[in-house]
Amino acid sequence: MSAPRPIDIVLHRASHVLEIAWEDGLRHRLPFEYLRVESPSAEVQGHGPGQKVLVAGKRDVGIDAIEPVGHYAVLLRFDDGHASGLFSWPYLRQLGEEQESRWAGYLAALEAAGLSR
Repeated sequence: MSAPRPIDIVLHRASHVLEIAWEDGLRHRLPFEYLRVESPSAEVQGHGPGQKVLVAGKRDVGIDAIEPVGHYAVLLRFDDGHASGLFSWPYLRQLGEEQESRWAGYLAALEAAGLSR
């Protein structure tokens, strides 16, 4: 069986949340800041294991546009100019399922580095 695909993606600009409804009934509400700091781009993830960059200062980041890429991903154009990295359906699903632990890790890393959101 293939991975679930989104059946609806809604950009909530006022609350800075991207809402994704999946064909299996699951629904995720992913904050723009979370999506920006977890971008799949090489700029954020690096080019190999252990190279992920800690992105700070994105508390109020917005998304200007969502562009479909084939039938497998979207490109999110953030208002800070970041527009690289394709958010595939499996990656978006992973971000939704791991949101709590990833967000806690991000906040802890910011604190350890003396940085702010």
